[in-house]
Amino acid sequence: MLLGRRRTEGIAVNVLQVIILSLIQGACELLPVSSSAHVLVAAKLMGIDPSNPEMTFLLVMLHTGTMFAVIVYFWRSWRSDYFSSPSAFWNTVKGLVIASFATAVVGGILLLLIEKVVMRGQPDAEVESLFSNLAVISCALAAVGLLILIAGRDRRGGNVEGISLPNGAMNLCKSAWIGAVQGLCLPFRGFSRSGATISTGLILGIRRLAAEKFSFALAVILTPPVIVRELLRLIKAHGSAVPQAGLSSFAFAGLGMLCSFLAGLLALRWLTRLLERGRWQWFGYYCLLAALTVFLLRTVQGHS
Repeated sequence: MLLGRRRTEGIAVNVLQVIILSLIQGACELLPVSSSAHVLVAAKLMGIDPSNPEMTFLLVMLHTGTMFAVIVYFWRSWRSDYFSSPSAFWNTVKGLVIASFATAVVGGILLLLIEKVVMRGQPDAEVESLFSNLAVISCALAAVGLLILIAGRDRRGGNVEGISLPNGAMNLCKSAWIGAVQGLCLPFRGFSRSGATISTGLILGIRRLAAEKFSFALAVILTPPVIVRELLRLIKAHGSAVPQAGLSSFAFAGLGMLCSFLAGLLALRWLTRLLERGRWQWFGYYCLLAALTVFLLRTVQGHS
């Protein structure tokens, strides 16, 4: 029986589906296996169009829920590392600003290239239309899987001690590289943001915990602009129907955000423990297996 079903053009969502998607998001967010890819594939299996404005907004709100879970979980550690002294604080701020600027430049250029060059000629071309493309998701999962395997073989980032920025584990150049790689992740669901940024940090010789904490600090900065973009897209899609459609979308998004927050809190301790034990390459193998699974799913759908 469907609970609270809401129908719009290209999307049919009920409360149970929102809860399922939220739990998947909360459980997968900290692992470098692309939580968005798992949510998107699950949505397609349930017959939901992931490229619909309401659905993309819901997905962003699910990320918001886990973002708050990350803040709650990491706050004490961030405070001891990043706020331990004025120099530590300003080094952190400079690193995050440089990385965020690099993300904006690389991600912005890539988005423009995709929408204006690759998708040229398509009416109302938006990069979000790629979110429902299983071929793109499969390739992105394979790409991040290979990157994780490369990083997993590099032992320079294996030392988990000395995680604060001022001790030489991070510098502005490395921050810029991490931010640039984060920019590459923006248009592609399946190209795990945490997997790519943490792997980049490990390849650059950054200690594992420093790379992990810096990656999720960047995620906290990145999420609000993404939410604004999806809000504007939702308004553009509905026009004069924004108030009615928006309230319904906000109700589902609020439920999803709450569920993903709770699931994220429950999963973070276990997931972080796996991440910190040096089994990084395991996630690479998983991403390659997931890429193959998504590819086979696309093949089955293409013949059905």
